[in-house]
Amino acid sequence: MKQTDDIKFMRRCLELASKAEGLTYPNPMVGSVIVYDGKIIGEGYHLKAGGPHAEVNAINSVSDKKKLKLSTLYVNLEPCSCFGKTPPCADFIISNSIPRVVIGTVDTSEKIPGEGLARLRKAGCEVKTGVVEEECRRINRRFFTFHEKKRPYVTLKWAQSADGYLDILRYEGHKIEPNWITGKAERVLVHKWRASEQSVLVGAGTVRADDPKLNVREWKGIHPLRIILSSSGDISKESSVNETNDTVVVFTHNMDANIANAVKVKLHDDLPSSLQIAKYLFSAGIQSLLIEGGANVLNHFISTGLWDEARIFTGENYFKDGINAPLIQGALFSRTIFSGSSLEILLKNGGSDILKIAN
Repeated sequence: MKQTDDIKFMRRCLELASKAEGLTYPNPMVGSVIVYDGKIIGEGYHLKAGGPHAEVNAINSVSDKKKLKLSTLYVNLEPCSCFGKTPPCADFIISNSIPRVVIGTVDTSEKIPGEGLARLRKAGCEVKTGVVEEECRRINRRFFTFHEKKRPYVTLKWAQSADGYLDILRYEGHKIEPNWITGKAERVLVHKWRASEQSVLVGAGTVRADDPKLNVREWKGIHPLRIILSSSGDISKESSVNETNDTVVVFTHNMDANIANAVKVKLHDDLPSSLQIAKYLFSAGIQSLLIEGGANVLNHFISTGLWDEARIFTGENYFKDGINAPLIQGALFSRTIFSGSSLEILLKNGGSDILKIAN
């Protein structure tokens, strides 16, 4: 099989895996294809935790099982080797006598990394790894960050005016509602992002100024865990964030605050709030966090180095004054133009031991 063919079929695995974004937690997103004589004869992806894995779905989709003995199986993540809610995929591949397996990247979680590769090779399979590995790690960045750094993958998101303001200056009596910088298409995209992440965070100032619901409305998906950072715990009982039955977690110094329908978590002064939040989410099994504002919260996470990705919309209007948008440095990953704004996605450069939070 040519190297270009391996890349082509691995990218098809990634296309399949992405169909279940936001639905597989705590499992990673995985797609698999079976190739016989240069053509795909079977494919599948992992739909949700507890269900069959991608390799099983791909193998089961092949109508003529005799061809499996002359086929190549592609999968973007190392096949599992241990019993969980489903049997090991490595054993299923071996039992179907598939002679060649191409893997995008190894599984670095604590479930015996590399054991799937070893088992396949011991059974006589030709195993190739590292095909478009960067893309394969990218699609499961939340999973890898959670297991390797012992914290959730943190994404910052904000919209700023053409002259770099998050919002206009608001005075007493100003109507409580969002000051929209972006259009409908961008707002739909943000709801798609919410459906892809396990938790979403804002500060109490954003709750008071914009009254957000922080749920998924413009897209079909699972609501993220909603988190509010409020030192004072001063959150109105009439806030829209309380309108649904989903859990709201409030990190606060004031444990006496009367916050409706909320789980309160006490903040301590001996550790930055960002690290306390990350540690709490890791202990709860939450692999990803989307931070939507406001300025103080965003700047806090930036200043402590606790972020992985920033998604920044820049509108066309000038505010001339207002709340300054955060200043941030990162590697440009992509840039998208909308009818009334542009979107830049930045990735954090390097790393820091401060992010490796102990259990």
